[in-house]
Amino acid sequence: MLKAWIIGAAMLAAGGAVAQPFDYGFAGLMANKNRETLAPLTLGSGKPVAEEEYELKSGTYYKMNIVADGSAELALSGGDFFRAIWINEIVINKIEVRPMGVHSLEFDDAGEAEISFIAITPGSYTLSIPGSSGESQRAVFHIR
Repeated sequence: MLKAWIIGAAMLAAGGAVAQPFDYGFAGLMANKNRETLAPLTLGSGKPVAEEEYELKSGTYYKMNIVADGSAELALSGGDFFRAIWINEIVINKIEVRPMGVHSLEFDDAGEAEISFIAITPGSYTLSIPGSSGESQRAVFHIR
């Protein structure tokens, strides 16, 4: 009985249950070969925030621009999304900010911010314009 259990455990360990190591080199998850650039988010009065939903892979490093046209004072809010990612930096006017946490980004005028992050926690998350309820006034991210 014990012998059968040991053989079964050894077979399970040798099968598909073994995690595959990633070799990104010295830079780890921040390595160039682990980076992807996402389509930008747009903040403009009456304009859709995103053209389609984003499919992200946990452990992948992403860069994304957020572009405001200045037609209205608008923000993107999404605490759940920001807690599901690790933010490397947010760049605004060539100033690099490395925050411990973010809840929202607000644009009072036209401008652009670049956010770079690593997707961490699987699930579906939303960044939306506060106070809006339209489907086009949000961006949906699925982390797998």
